[in-house]
Amino acid sequence: MASSLSGMFSGQPPGPPPPMQPGAPAGLMSTPPGAKNPNSTLVDELEASFEACFASLVSQDYVNGTDQEEIRTGNTHCVEQCIQKFLDVARQTECFFLQKRLQLSIQKPEQVIKEDVTELRSELQRKEVLIQKHLAKLRSWQQVLEEINGQHKKPTEMVQGPLAFLEQASANIPAPMKQT
Repeated sequence: MASSLSGMFSGQPPGPPPPMQPGAPAGLMSTPPGAKNPNSTLVDELEASFEACFASLVSQDYVNGTDQEEIRTGNTHCVEQCIQKFLDVARQTECFFLQKRLQLSIQKPEQVIKEDVTELRSELQRKEVLIQKHLAKLRSWQQVLEEINGQHKKPTEMVQGPLAFLEQASANIPAPMKQT
């Protein structure tokens, strides 16, 4: 994964680089601060820190240990360190992409506007589909309500009051069968 991603980000766009903050990575191909391997990229570091997080969660030490409390505290500390490193490298990666986005917006503002328009159009289409779905449900429920109202109106149209309703209801009761 790292080799395919790092090749994508190796080229620098034309123009002056954005202003850098101390401790911020210069690019995906540069070594982040505190990196052990001078040839590693930010993407490699992100992948390695993710793998370390995963490895610490499925560690055999956790399964084969005897003192469960010691295992929990030791493993929890290791997992927390791995997750913290992953979050730090993820922040550095996010910073890199935000810097590239800022650089793009300065150099080609029309490109950013085109992306925003495209996103807005797709959002409108998604919402239009959602509206049509809700309208279809609304129509089906309206039909159900009309059917229910139609069933209730038929008997009440013939009946003029509560006494007439009771007379009609009692007329529909079958007569008791005679025993022989």
